[in-house]
Amino acid sequence: MAKKVLIIAGDAVEALEIYYPYFRCLEEGFDTTIAAGSVQQLHTVVHDFVGWETYTEKEGYLIEATAGFDEVDPAEYDALIIPGGRAPEHIRLNEYVPGIVSHFFETNKPVAAVCHAAQVLTTAREHLQGREMTGYIACKPEVEAAGSTYIEAPLHTDGNLVSGHAWPDMPGLMREFVKQVNER
Repeated sequence: MAKKVLIIAGDAVEALEIYYPYFRCLEEGFDTTIAAGSVQQLHTVVHDFVGWETYTEKEGYLIEATAGFDEVDPAEYDALIIPGGRAPEHIRLNEYVPGIVSHFFETNKPVAAVCHAAQVLTTAREHLQGREMTGYIACKPEVEAAGSTYIEAPLHTDGNLVSGHAWPDMPGLMREFVKQVNER
């Protein structure tokens, strides 16, 4: 039976941070679901680092969310991926997201979080107390406010939580995530 992976996202999800793990999971043979606030086409964005003090943003591709957060039973999934971009700032407000995220920590299932995903993880801060993680540097205050130690490295693994700084770190993040999923 194929492993099942859940990706939670919303409009303005960073294109490389959703497409790379989605295709990598399909390549691995994982049954992979993208969930959002509702079944819809999500608009992705392309962030780049081109000499500004922060990243730039352009419109990206569309990607299909085939499940709504209200339909997701996290017990049916073996692992969770939370991509970044600007989507985390608004999906964290969805009433179902904290319960979905908490389930993966309560059951010690692999969680991959990249870039601004730390904003979503703050909805389950009770599971972040005393942990270590990385993310986009602008999320350092959220990581620390949630009781975690911010690690200034492109990748970090703390138990079932695999975290990455930004889209350039996807190969290492997905290598560790896939390893953890396959070991379950």
